[in-house]
Amino acid sequence: VQLQASGGGLVQAGDSLRLSCDASSGALSIYHMGWFRQSPGKEREFIALIAQSGRTTYYADSVKGRFTISRDDAKNTVYLQMNSLKPEDTAVYYCAGTLVYSIPMQIVNYWGHGTLVTVSS
Repeated sequence: VQLQASGGGLVQAGDSLRLSCDASSGALSIYHMGWFRQSPGKEREFIALIAQSGRTTYYADSVKGRFTISRDDAKNTVYLQMNSLKPEDTAVYYCAGTLVYSIPMQIVNYWGHGTLVTVSS
């Protein structure tokens, strides 16, 4: 499976963005899917996960209540809706797929290329 994240950009604080993670050469439906982010000088942070069933989601405290992860297996796509963005949300965002459910996601079978989100104050 090849994953490609998109939807990043430059926005102002308080704005919204929706990131997409599209899969090719395979089906997303068998994977638990997650989003990570990495800010300059910081370690990669696990921020959201949606189970393969779509019935269970998890959010890191830093994004809880503002971000929503969802999946559309018919479109082979996972989304991250980001609302009320803050300057501290500025990072490169990566999607990831795993066959092993864990919180945080510890075993990543597939990484997507990142997409940059920049939030200005």
